[in-house]
Amino acid sequence: MKMLIVEDEAAIRQQLTDYFSSQNFVIDAVADGEEGAWQAVEYDYDFAVIDLGLPKMDGMEIIRRLRAAGKKYPVLILTARGHWQDKVEGLEAGADDYLVKPFHNEELRARANALIRRAAGSATPQLQFGPIAIDTAQKRVLVSNVAIELTSYEYNTLEYLALHAGKPVSKTELTEHLYHQDFERDSNVIEVFIGRLRKKLDPDNQLKPISTIRGQGYRFTVEAS
Repeated sequence: MKMLIVEDEAAIRQQLTDYFSSQNFVIDAVADGEEGAWQAVEYDYDFAVIDLGLPKMDGMEIIRRLRAAGKKYPVLILTARGHWQDKVEGLEAGADDYLVKPFHNEELRARANALIRRAAGSATPQLQFGPIAIDTAQKRVLVSNVAIELTSYEYNTLEYLALHAGKPVSKTELTEHLYHQDFERDSNVIEVFIGRLRKKLDPDNQLKPISTIRGQGYRFTVEAS
């Protein structure tokens, strides 16, 4: 999952970056409101954490701008402002959740995962597609109740496709959500991950869970059950 962090306190920004990177998130982290607003509108993310008291532009304005630009990804406000009026204003501006500092990384991760699942139309961490079970909380995959060993990038590729099941996902979109902005976009690494996933999920070539859509990318084809 690709995550935007807009936080001016360097220690907290680094704390979030280190923690969520360890949870296999791809992170874009910025320190001021103007840069945060540009990032939020220019790129697509799976989730954003935005502070309110930022230099150059307030977090509320960032949220208003990204919603006005048609961005629908979940946004959580992370701030020291704990008054209920601030919470109401933030939610009415377009935020999806609100967490007051100080906070625990694990709570923020749980909220992030819940918001990402909700945005994809799933109410629980367990995704079931025929014989394929994906636990988005434990980052674990089973096929016919047998655990499948995946690398972090293989898992992230599968999770992203599964959360967008039935919809074509381009190689560019996958690359943007799996890697930082400076990743070489012409690399065939996505094709390698898809090939590995097909072999691990469907060694007998019976299920065909991931199809190639000419000119559009890939599609997770197994229906949710």
